[in-house]
Amino acid sequence: MSRFARRATLRRSLRLLGSFRFEQTDPALFYGGLAADSAAMIGDFYTDVTGHGLEGATILDVGGGPGYFADEFVKTGARYIPVEPDPSEMHAAGLSVAGAVRGSGMALPFRDSAVDICFSSNVAEHVPQPWVMADEMVRVTRPGGLIVLSYTVWHGPFGGHETGPWHYLGGEYAARRYRRKTGREPKNRFGKSLFAVGAADGLRWAAGTSADVRIAFPRYHPRWAWWVVRVPVLRELLVSNLVVVATKS
Repeated sequence: MSRFARRATLRRSLRLLGSFRFEQTDPALFYGGLAADSAAMIGDFYTDVTGHGLEGATILDVGGGPGYFADEFVKTGARYIPVEPDPSEMHAAGLSVAGAVRGSGMALPFRDSAVDICFSSNVAEHVPQPWVMADEMVRVTRPGGLIVLSYTVWHGPFGGHETGPWHYLGGEYAARRYRRKTGREPKNRFGKSLFAVGAADGLRWAAGTSADVRIAFPRYHPRWAWWVVRVPVLRELLVSNLVVVATKS
């Protein structure tokens, strides 16, 4: 994954981490930057694996939400298909994505080996059975295709989403505190739409999957800090987002 490793600089890390303050107040700004970074990252991985760019490739975005990533992937010449289970989420930003599919990541409504690339960004922590979803991502990817699973680690600084940093004292406590402070329920409700998924969980799945895992790394860290993934306990606190990159045998 040499192409993306060269892109993983401290400047990139600071830019992405700085955008998190807009996640709730200006999601289009936050997700727009994340979309551009994601398209570049997937393009790097796919070129490393296949020797080709994204033009003509079919990309399935599991948990694509309202379609913030669509424009950036379409710019690459790829066919972009988001799948999202929640109809209100699909239309949350007033966007319309041609070919969008309503369906669960835990039972993807696609045949085996249907897509060139299966990608999921910041979704696994919102799924009660994330590793069922990860297996489904492998199933629908063609042999030789690319699987990229990226998710927020619970004990990292962003694990509680809008309820953080109080999630360190427990998800239920954080949700109650948010409700008292704001007078409304958090969008990401612990135990219903937000779950405690650790870095070790993803690495365990990577060790047991039938896919060929190429690399696991912290998404928002510069290349020289990727070593934290190898250190138990420390990785749960410092790997704010774990990325697992694999190809299908």
